[in-house]
Amino acid sequence: MGSHAHDHDHDQTHDRSGGHAGHAGHAHGPGGHAHGVAENADRRWLGIALGLIAAFMAVEVTIGILARSLALLSDAAHMLTDAVSIVLALIAMRLSARPAKGGFTYGLKRAEILSAQANGLTLLLLAVWLAYEAVRRLVDPPEVEGGLVLVTALAGIVVNVIAAWCISKANRTSLNVEGAYQHILNDLFAFIGTAVAGLVVLTTGFVQADAIATLVVVALMVKAGYGLVHESGRIFLEAAPAHLDPDAVGDRLVRHGPVAEVHDLHIWTITSGEAALSAHVLVEPAGDCHAVRRELEQLLRGDYGIGHTTLQVDHVQEELLTVGTAGDAGDPHCAAPHGPVHREGPHDH
Repeated sequence: MGSHAHDHDHDQTHDRSGGHAGHAGHAHGPGGHAHGVAENADRRWLGIALGLIAAFMAVEVTIGILARSLALLSDAAHMLTDAVSIVLALIAMRLSARPAKGGFTYGLKRAEILSAQANGLTLLLLAVWLAYEAVRRLVDPPEVEGGLVLVTALAGIVVNVIAAWCISKANRTSLNVEGAYQHILNDLFAFIGTAVAGLVVLTTGFVQADAIATLVVVALMVKAGYGLVHESGRIFLEAAPAHLDPDAVGDRLVRHGPVAEVHDLHIWTITSGEAALSAHVLVEPAGDCHAVRRELEQLLRGDYGIGHTTLQVDHVQEELLTVGTAGDAGDPHCAAPHGPVHREGPHDH
């Protein structure tokens, strides 16, 4: 009496005639409307930040060339990646909002993770180039116009503070939005470093301060870029969310009421903030499979925030009978469970 519980956002329900009985994710109601309003607000905030950054970037490139400042040009290059990251975030938002259909049973939700990974990679690649240029300028420093650098950097700080505030108003639990936010935040740090460098050059004539400020920013870019690539990589490799321990979750499930064993337990992330779980649960002969399934779904949703679950629930005796019958018929059914096994009793992990 196996029971499968599907809680997909966009699942299609198929009836016995082979038709589509309905689309759970297409239901319209207050919740869906609120979600749409939130997404529109996120896009609006990101659009404002994009406009600010694009306008200031054009000004900064011109001044950076006139002042012969690598720090300013590196900030402008960083702002270009900021603009690209926001464009990617906006595109990913639209793609991920599309309903699931055809072969894309999860929809295009992982477009957000692709965007986050692209943002992380651009930060790392830009850091390599800036590090090379900074070291070259430490060895052979050019003349730098400290006054122009200082004034432009101070203006850049104001622009980036406003842009960072705009993006902070969006949903930062999305790795996609977080990627754009990290770009802006690192650019803010870069402008602070550039302002300090400009002040040092202006007051002391120590032109190497421009390159040193760039190296400080490079370190920050590597840290942020690695974090984005690492987190998005975990999602693409189907790793369990960092805050969830699959062994602990399995042990918690097997301690619930009439549950005797849990195996084939898998936990992964569909997109930012959407964890999914599947498992095969064996229940004692006297247990109610349907009630256990409902209770476990509530437990997973309430205690771990996992709302997307697929649980196959069977009685222990029925499982053994199925294995025995398959063996008698010559069916090469494997009697041993696959994957980590969680059992009730003294053998618990």
